[in-house]
Amino acid sequence: MMSAETVSVQRSVRPGPPVQKLARIRGPFSLRCGAILIDYIVLVAILAFSTLVSRLLGGGARTAGNSSLTVGAFLTLAVAALDLGVLPGLTGLTIGKWATGLRIRRSDGTELGIGRAFLRHFLGYPLSALTLGLGFIIAALNARGRGLHDLIAGTIVVREAALVEKRRRRL
Repeated sequence: MMSAETVSVQRSVRPGPPVQKLARIRGPFSLRCGAILIDYIVLVAILAFSTLVSRLLGGGARTAGNSSLTVGAFLTLAVAALDLGVLPGLTGLTIGKWATGLRIRRSDGTELGIGRAFLRHFLGYPLSALTLGLGFIIAALNARGRGLHDLIAGTIVVREAALVEKRRRRL
């Protein structure tokens, strides 16, 4: 016999839908491209701004100019780690995924986790790019919409609105 506590714990720890069900609500390839474009625009904007400040401070001729470039590079790396590693690990969203209404989930529908997010973005993306972009194109051709980086990390990108609607139907 189960106690009320056991039942409430079991309800709160429900796994998400498996990858076959998530594949039906997968994020379209065009939205995924838009999301990564937004993420990279944010990172390039930081570098461009630091370069502009560096040039205003005298470029390479003065120490202040070199320092602003260095600060900009470190700030870009920090924002990349936060946007592509920590944020998706905690919420399943990057800035671009948030703007396009997409969310990264594990294949079994559970939350991503920081380690898996770093694996996906900092190992999977470079490997997808090293295959001359074929790792990314797989997401457009694959019925489940999973690219090489998704296969490496065991993730799937889904539409946020579809997840919310699916949760409402279950309740």
